[in-house]
Parts: sequence; structure tokens; C-alpha cells
Amino acid sequence: MVMPPALKAGDTIAIISPSSSPDSMTVVKGCAALREWGYVPVVGPNALKDYHGFAGTADERAADLRWALRDSTIKAILCSRGGDGAVQVLYRTPLEEFARHPKWIIGFSDITALHSAEAAAGVMSIHGSMCDGITAKGERDSVNAIMQRLLQGQLPTYQVPPHPLNQYGEATGILVGGNLSVFSGLAGSDYDFLNRADEGLILFIEDTQESMSKVDRMLHQIEIRGILPKLKGIIVGHFSKYKSPESGFADMYEMLHEYLQHYDIPVCYDFPVGHHSRYNFPMVIGCRVHLKVGPNHTRIEFVE
Repeated sequence: MVMPPALKAGDTIAIISPSSSPDSMTVVKGCAALREWGYVPVVGPNALKDYHGFAGTADERAADLRWALRDSTIKAILCSRGGDGAVQVLYRTPLEEFARHPKWIIGFSDITALHSAEAAAGVMSIHGSMCDGITAKGERDSVNAIMQRLLQGQLPTYQVPPHPLNQYGEATGILVGGNLSVFSGLAGSDYDFLNRADEGLILFIEDTQESMSKVDRMLHQIEIRGILPKLKGIIVGHFSKYKSPESGFADMYEMLHEYLQHYDIPVCYDFPVGHHSRYNFPMVIGCRVHLKVGPNHTRIEFVE
């Protein structure tokens, strides 16, 4: 896996919209935040368009992605928001584009599609806050500070409180993951990072507005493909806006535990990543991590 170069003060970061159309003021505020961090923001030619809810046609959004990858003056790519439509951009962007121009792509939710493509191409990326998140203050300040250090080349180490459903153990592997419904939609394609399962993966998952029964089906899709038994560990992030109880389970974590407890691997629940109102810890997809889940805490260390 190739780690994109660290950024330095004065570097240019492109803001693009591979998915849904963003609010223009959110992008303006995102640019202001990047300037505060010491970078020069440049907004993609089509990033503020609105075409049936998408930020331009699929061709226009793909053109912005290819522009941001190919332009040598651009050192990183921040996605304005998630939503829907990134998979349309992938169809128009060969994997070779990601491999030929290794740059940090930053975002989450629907941007998981781009993360999957980067990992499939052998390049690391950052699952983390977008324009709205990097402008937030208060409790999110500490998360944004982690992001800033990460862009400068400093890999994080996380330590979080235990959860009663955690499965204890230690594992080292390549971290992949993100929005479960998004990467499930890439199953078996060239852009699917789970194709690298034989290399030893630690998977993190999160989602929003998906029922327990749908999450159950997506989990079993991974199992039926023979990938779940190959995983070295699983990190369960935040699941939001779903109906509970359902099918006799009190919540999503209880449902997931029903199946994951049969695998002799470390599993961490309620890790602060995903569509969380306060915390969305940056995760370096494609990076080797050491996961330790114990009775007192869970520790995730990113290793170069």
C-alpha cells in the first residue's frame, strides 16, 4: 500500500463533490477552515452544481475527480459531502488513475466508494470529516486536530472505553472499511477492497438509515463470499437512524454480536466512527493497524 506524501503549509487541497450536491455555504466554510489549517483550497469546476440532486452529471463529477488526481499542484482531495452517486464516478474512473496519482482522498459515507477504489489500487486514503465536519467547533475540535496532524504525516493511535459485547484479542492487519451499504454495493467488482481479503484485513463498518434486517443481509453477503472467516478483526462503528427493537434484538450491536461471536477474532463495538453527532475519528484505509481489544479498553495503533 502506498501512503500519499505528507502535506506542508501552502499546499493546495481540491474540494470536489463526487456524490450529492452540497450547500454552497458549507463549501465556503470548508475553504475557510482549510485556510486556517495553512492550506490553499481550490473548488472543482462542477463541485457546486445541482443535477437531479447530484453535483453535476456523472461525467462532470468524474471529470472533477480526474482533474484533482492528475493536477500535480493539488496535493490532497477533500470531498464536500456524501449522499449518493459516487459509484457513478467510479465507473468512469479506471483504477489506474488512483494508482498513478497517489493522493489523500478525504471523506466518508458515500465517499466509501472512492476509498474502496483507492485501496483496490494500492493507495491509502482517509475516512473522515468533510466540509461540514471540519468547520464544526466544540467537541469536534479534537477530531479535527487529529486530521490536521494526519495530513502532516503523523499517524494516530486511538484508545476508547470497553463495550460489554466486545470480543477480546489482538490482531494486526490492513485496515479497510466505511459505510457498509456502499462497499457492499461494490461486491466482486474491481473497485472492491474486500478482494484483498487474503492479505489479512481488519474491517470497520458503520451505516445510517439501514434496518437491522438489511445490515444482517449485508453481513451475510460478506460471509457467503468467504471473506468474513478471513478477517483478522472487526471494528463496529456508529449505526444511526434505524428502527429498534427489531427481530427480537434490542439494538444493532446485539444483532451483530449474535453472528460475530462465532468468530475467534477481536471485535470492538461502539467505536466513534461514522454518522456520529459528535465524533468521527479519522481512519487511514489501507494502513496497517494493530488492534487490541481488552477488558479495560480498545486500542488501535496505525503503523507505517
